[in-house]
Amino acid sequence: VQLQASGGGLVQTGGSLRLSCAASGSVFSIDTMGWYRRAPGKQRELVAAITRRGITNYADSVKGRFTISRDNAKNTVYLQMNTLKPEDTAVYYCNADRILTVDSGTYYWASDYWGQGTQVTVSS
Repeated sequence: VQLQASGGGLVQTGGSLRLSCAASGSVFSIDTMGWYRRAPGKQRELVAAITRRGITNYADSVKGRFTISRDNAKNTVYLQMNTLKPEDTAVYYCNADRILTVDSGTYYWASDYWGQGTQVTVSS
């Protein structure tokens, strides 16, 4: 099982970007999916998360500007980022806290998968 993130880039203040993260491999169900970020010199922080049923949670700094969504049929999570600010500059990582997968015919929940990270840079 792998998570593949995409959609980062360079944008001016006030601009928008959309991040995507798709899970591939033997994936039958995914519990909560989320986006984290790590800015230079700072600790990784939760940006937004969404449960399988669609319950969302946002960091205060992005409320009203970012929207997280998911497509369970495609095992994909999205992050629509609007009104971007320079302080949003960071490497963004997607996460799946539990994935139902299979190995040698045995189904089990595997924990804590991470994507490779995608750079978001907001210029002032």
